[in-house]
Amino acid sequence: MTELSAAHDAAVTDRGRLAGSAYSSDRDLAARQSLYQCQTPRYDLPGIVAEQLRGVNGCVVDVGCGNGKFIQRLRRDRPDLTLLGLDIAPGILAGVHGLVAVADATRLPLATQSADAALALHMLYHVPDIPQAVRELSRVVARDGLVIASTNSDRDKAELDDLWQRAAGDVLGIGRGPARISLSARFSLEKAPAFLGEEFGRVETIELPGTITVGDAEPVVAHMASYQAWADQHDVPFEATIERARTILDEHIARHGTFEIHCRGGILVCRR
Repeated sequence: MTELSAAHDAAVTDRGRLAGSAYSSDRDLAARQSLYQCQTPRYDLPGIVAEQLRGVNGCVVDVGCGNGKFIQRLRRDRPDLTLLGLDIAPGILAGVHGLVAVADATRLPLATQSADAALALHMLYHVPDIPQAVRELSRVVARDGLVIASTNSDRDKAELDDLWQRAAGDVLGIGRGPARISLSARFSLEKAPAFLGEEFGRVETIELPGTITVGDAEPVVAHMASYQAWADQHDVPFEATIERARTILDEHIARHGTFEIHCRGGILVCRR
């Protein structure tokens, strides 16, 4: 691991940064979520998760529940379930209705086999010790239960990575600037099965590829700006790079009508 990647990993997993800045409210997470409203095909992720839980009864714990989008949907579709939301960030839990608690994924405050299913959706890459978190998920779920995780591919949104490097290069006066930080790199769709396979005999990957098409720069700019909690990790003036990216986007859209981003994410359904 290079010194730079080690620093990025430390920043992505720093609890103080996560709880105190990145997820102190749902503003930045909501900005990232909202970009998918422009995606084709449109995936109903909470609906997909609810479908995977169709044979589950009892208690479902959402580890790293964030702003509670999945809990909200399950409460509507599956009122028979007991739902518990856990997150390390008290601020983001403030807007989640129902039973919630501040908790660390590597030390879940739950008895062994006390949950019938557990969700770990777009969050395991924030955990410093991913294998320990997977062991905890396995510990708290009943023998015949399941764990549903999700993350992005290493090749997800490559157009945004290119846009960032172009904008950063312009700001620095060089050809291409440094890469932007990747949140999901530590637990990407390519790496996740190996991590999860240490505890679960069956890991099914459901890939969800799509294309985001925008005719306005704003949702893309808002998505890029939502990484402000890691602004110090980009080796380039963050706000200046965002504004340069906006200009590049405006020029591209003026010429071509739209800007396209290819998404590669997925859900992993784990059973023993």
